[in-house]
Amino acid sequence: MPSAARLVAAGTGLLAGTAVQLQQPALAAAPVLAGLAWAGLALLVGAGLAGCGSASNRGHVSAGTRSTEVRSQEVRSEHLPSMVDRAEGAQPAGVGPRPPCGRCAAARRAAVLAATGLAVALLAFAATSWRAAARLADVLPTALEGRELEVVGVIDGLPQRSPEAWRFRFAVESAREGGAAVRLPPRLALAWYAQAGEALPAVRAGQRWRLGLRLKRPHGFANPYGFDAELYLFEQGVSATGSVRGGRAALLDERTAWTLDRLRQAVRDAIDARLRGPAGGEAGEGVREAGVLAALAVGDQAAIARGDWTLYRDTGVAHLMSISGLHVTMFAWLAGGALGAAWRRSARLVRACPAPRAARLGGLAAALGYAAFAGWGVPAQRTVLMLAVTTALAGGGLLWPWPLVCGAAAVAVAAVDPWALLQPGFWLSFGAVALLLASGTARAGVGADAGADAAPDGNAPGPVRRGWAAVRRVLAGGLRTQAVATLGLAPLTLVCFQQLALVGFAANLVAIPLVTLAVTPLALLGVLLPPLWDGAAALVRGLDGLLAMLATPAWAVWTVPAAGPAVAGVALAGGALALLPLPRRVRALGAALVLPLLLPPPERPPWGRVEALAVDVGQGGAVLLRTATHTLLYDAGPQYGPEADAGDRVLRPLLQALGERRLDLLLLSHRDADHIGGAAALLEAVTVELLSSSMEATHPLLALAARRGVPRRPCADGQRWEWDGVGFELLHPSAGPADRAPADPRARPNALSCVLQVREGGGPAPRVLLLTGDIEREQEAALLARHGARLASDVLLVPHHGSKTSSSPAFIDAVAPRVAVVQAGYRNRFGHPAAAVLQRYRERGIEVVENARCGAWRLSTAGAACWRAAAPRYWQDASFAPVASTASGGP
Repeated sequence: MPSAARLVAAGTGLLAGTAVQLQQPALAAAPVLAGLAWAGLALLVGAGLAGCGSASNRGHVSAGTRSTEVRSQEVRSEHLPSMVDRAEGAQPAGVGPRPPCGRCAAARRAAVLAATGLAVALLAFAATSWRAAARLADVLPTALEGRELEVVGVIDGLPQRSPEAWRFRFAVESAREGGAAVRLPPRLALAWYAQAGEALPAVRAGQRWRLGLRLKRPHGFANPYGFDAELYLFEQGVSATGSVRGGRAALLDERTAWTLDRLRQAVRDAIDARLRGPAGGEAGEGVREAGVLAALAVGDQAAIARGDWTLYRDTGVAHLMSISGLHVTMFAWLAGGALGAAWRRSARLVRACPAPRAARLGGLAAALGYAAFAGWGVPAQRTVLMLAVTTALAGGGLLWPWPLVCGAAAVAVAAVDPWALLQPGFWLSFGAVALLLASGTARAGVGADAGADAAPDGNAPGPVRRGWAAVRRVLAGGLRTQAVATLGLAPLTLVCFQQLALVGFAANLVAIPLVTLAVTPLALLGVLLPPLWDGAAALVRGLDGLLAMLATPAWAVWTVPAAGPAVAGVALAGGALALLPLPRRVRALGAALVLPLLLPPPERPPWGRVEALAVDVGQGGAVLLRTATHTLLYDAGPQYGPEADAGDRVLRPLLQALGERRLDLLLLSHRDADHIGGAAALLEAVTVELLSSSMEATHPLLALAARRGVPRRPCADGQRWEWDGVGFELLHPSAGPADRAPADPRARPNALSCVLQVREGGGPAPRVLLLTGDIEREQEAALLARHGARLASDVLLVPHHGSKTSSSPAFIDAVAPRVAVVQAGYRNRFGHPAAAVLQRYRERGIEVVENARCGAWRLSTAGAACWRAAAPRYWQDASFAPVASTASGGP
C-alpha cells in the first residue's frame, strides 16, 4: 500500500480526533480514555499487519508472474497438462497463486486506510483529553478563592503597564496561607492596582517578588459570538487570576536567571526611551510608533493602543502589527538566503554540507531564535513548526506534492498544540498558503516569462530592459498574490470576524512590503544600532497617515451577521472553487455559493414577540431587546479600564454578529459607570436613533451624543410606545419634582433609574418583562404606590444587581416573576447578589438566573437558555456552572 495514502489517512484521523475532542462539554473518565487508547492501538496494529500482508501478497504475485513468464518457454516444448488436471484446477509447477481481483484488493486497501484513520483518531482523542485533564488538574482549588495568600515567584514575560495597574504573568515558586504551605497553580495572571496615595513600583521581567495575593479561578464572560477568555487562559497555561495586595509586597531579587525575558525587557525600555524621550521628540510623541516597534521586535502587542488596533483592523493590516507567520517566515527566508550566499563562497563548507541544506537549517534556526525573542507566542510557535516540517521533508529528499506538505505541517501543529484548531489564525495561515499554492501563484517560476523579455530580433535584451522586466514580473506577481489572498480569504474572514476591510487590498499592497521588508528589519537591527529606530518610526508614522486616510470612508469596512455552520461551509467551499484553476463555469458556481454569506437573511422574532438577551458584561448591566424590526439596548455595561469597556469588547461584536447596525433606542437607566461605561464606544461604532436617560443635561456622554447628532430625551414615567406589536412603557422616574430633585450631579443616581416594562402583544402566551436598573427600596415602594398590580411580570431584572438595599418582599410579591435575572460580576467586591436576597426569591419558587453562572441569558420564542449550558466546553469553570433547569426552563 502506498505510504503516502497511509500518511494521509493517519493525518486526517489525527485532525478529526482532535476536532471532535475540542467539542466535548466535559472530559471523559479515565477508564473510557484508556479503553479508547487501547482500541486505537489494536486497530493500528491490525491495519499495519493487514497492510503488510497486502504488500507481501502483491510482491508474491509479481514474483509468480515472472516465474510464469519463464515457465512458458518450457511449456512450448512439453505436453500441455491433462484435461483432468485442468478440470481439477491444478496449476503448472512453479506458477504462483492467482492474483486477487482488482475490486477485492481496492476494498482491502480502503479498509486498511479507514482502520488507520480511525485508530489515529481514537489515539488523538485520548491523548488530547489526557493533556487537557493535566492542565485542569492545576486549576486553583475552590477553597483558596478569595483567601489572603503570601506567594513567592518570578515575573514571567513582559509586564504590561496601564495608567491604573501593572498586569503580568507570575511563575509561582512557593505559597503560604497563615504560615502553612499551600499548593498553587504554577502560572498566575495578576493585576497590581495603584492604591490611593501610593505609586506603583517598577515591575520588570525576571524579578523575584514576595506578594500578598487574592486569587480566583479562571473565569470570563460567556456570550454568543464573544471572546472566550477561559479558553485563552487555558491555552496559555494560566490556572488562576488575581490581584496584588500592595501593602505586603517585597522585592526579593532584582535579577534571576531568566536572561531572555530580561533582554526583551531591556529592548522594550530602550525603544520607549528612544522614541518617547528627547530623541523621539517632545514628551508624549512617539508613543504610537514605539508601541508598533515593540510589538514587532519583542512581541509586546499590548504596547499598541486600542485606537491603533481599531485602525489596523478596519484597514485589514492587523496581522502585520504583531509577530505572525509572515514575519517569522520572512525573517527565516532572509537569514537563510544570506547564509546560503555566504556558504557558497567556501568550498570546504560546501563539501561538508550542501549550501541549500545549510540555508534551510540556518533559516529554521533564525526563525526559532526570532520566535523565542518575540515571546514564543502561539502564532510564532505554529510558524516554526511549519518551517521545521518543510525543512525536514526537504532534507530527507521527500519530494511530496504541496497538499501533502501543507497537510503535514497542519498535522504537526495540531499534534503539538491541539487547541490551535480553535483559533482563526490557524485556518487563515494554512488557508492562505493552500490558496496560493493551489492557484499556482507561489509555484510560478521566476523565469516563466523569460522568453517574453527577449528582443524581437532574438538577441538578448540589455541590462536596463532586463531590470525593468524583472521589476514588472515582481510587481505582477505581488499583485496576483495579494489578489488571491484577499479574495480567497474573504469568506473565511467573514466567517471568523463578520467583517471585511474593503480597503484591505490597497492597504496591504503598501503595508506588507513596508512592514516586512523595512519596518521589521529596522526594528530588529535597532537593537544593535538604536538610531535605526528613528527611521522605522518615521515609516510607521507615514503608514498610519495613509491608513487613516483609507479608513475614512463609511464603506471602508463591510460587516455581515454571523453565518450558520451550513452557510459558512458552503461559502468556504465556493470561495475555494472560485479561485482554483478550474473551468469558468465551475468558478462561477463557486462565486455564487459565496453570496448567502455576504447577504444572510436576518433572524428576528415574529410580530408581537420580543427577544431579550441579558448580556454577560461582568459587574454591570446590559440587556438587548429585539422585535421584528426594532432594536433597543437597555444600559451599556461597565468600563473595565482607561482603554477597555463593555461597549467595545462585548456589545459591539455582539451587535455586529447579530447584524444590528442601528439601535433604535439606547436607554441608559442612570449615570453609574457600570451601566454607561460602554455607551461612548457604541455611539462611535453604531448608528443610534435616540438616546434616553436620567442623566443630568451637563453629562459628558450627552455632549458626545450631541456631537454625533443623536437626539436626546429624558426618561420619565408615562412614556410609552409600540414596536411591531410589542408595547414599551417607562414606569420610573416620575415627572414630578420629588424624583427630579436629585438630578444634582452629586446626588445618588440609583433613585433616578429608568424602569422599563415590555409587554408582548402576540403569541400563545404573551410575556411581560420588567427592567429595573439600580432602584432601591424607596423607589420600589413608589412604584407599588403608583402602579400596583400593573407591575406583575414574567421576567424581572433584579434591582441593583441583587444588593441588600433592594428587592423588598412587597416588591417581589407584586411583580411575582417566574424568572429573576441577576447581572453581577463573578466574585465581585460588592458581594452581589446578597445571599439573603437570593433566598428571598427562591423561597417564593422563583427561578434565579445569575450571569456569572449562566453567561448570557436569552429569552426567545423557543424559551429561555443560558449560554454556558447551551454551548458548554470542558475548559469552562465547572464549579460555577448554571443549574440544569436554567438551560431549558423559563417563561
